[in-house]
Parts: sequence; C-alpha cells; structure tokens
Amino acid sequence: MKSEVQSNEEPASAEPDTLPDQETYILRLYVAGQTRKSLTAFANLKKICEEHLGGRYRIEVIDLLENPQLARGDQILADPTLVRKLPPPIKKIIGDLSNTERVLIGLDLRQME
Repeated sequence: MKSEVQSNEEPASAEPDTLPDQETYILRLYVAGQTRKSLTAFANLKKICEEHLGGRYRIEVIDLLENPQLARGDQILADPTLVRKLPPPIKKIIGDLSNTERVLIGLDLRQME
C-alpha cells in the first residue's frame, strides 16, 4: 500500500514562527501494515500538518510489508518512521509521532528553546 494525502487548503491562521517559509513539505511515513502504532502515527502526522503547515504538505504512506525494497532508499531500520524529503535537509523521526513538540522540532517547524 502506497497512498498519498495532499492538502490544497489555504493556510489557516498559523503562528508566524511555525511557518519558516512557503515551501511545500514532502513527508514519507514508513509503516509495516495497519497496526495501532502505524495508524496512530498517521493520525498524529495529519493533525500536525493541518495545524502547522496550512495546506503546504504532501504525505506519502509506504507499507513496508507490501514494498520492503523501498526501505533501502531512505535507510529505514524501524517503523513507523517519518522522513521529511523536502525541504532539505532530509530529517527522520521514529515512533508514533505522539510528542508534538518533538515532531515540530524534528521537522524544523519550531526552534528548540
């Protein structure tokens, strides 16, 4: 299963410090089947994107049970793993993405304080 979610909505009133520029974020979420952890990671990612990227994102979900060879390209060792392909540099976050602050910092959407 490789699925894609794209948002074309206009940015909702987003905080200025959470939008570094107007680039589109390309995010790949690697999962191994539709486990509770994988579904939680996707739900958390979608919520974070809707709240902080205001329509400037595309999510690709890659199921490694169906396409294990795709793990090699992004050097995926655990699941779920989120890979920010664009904007550069590439960033990776492992886990169910439940720690919103950690995800925002990992995606460079918020600076560490």
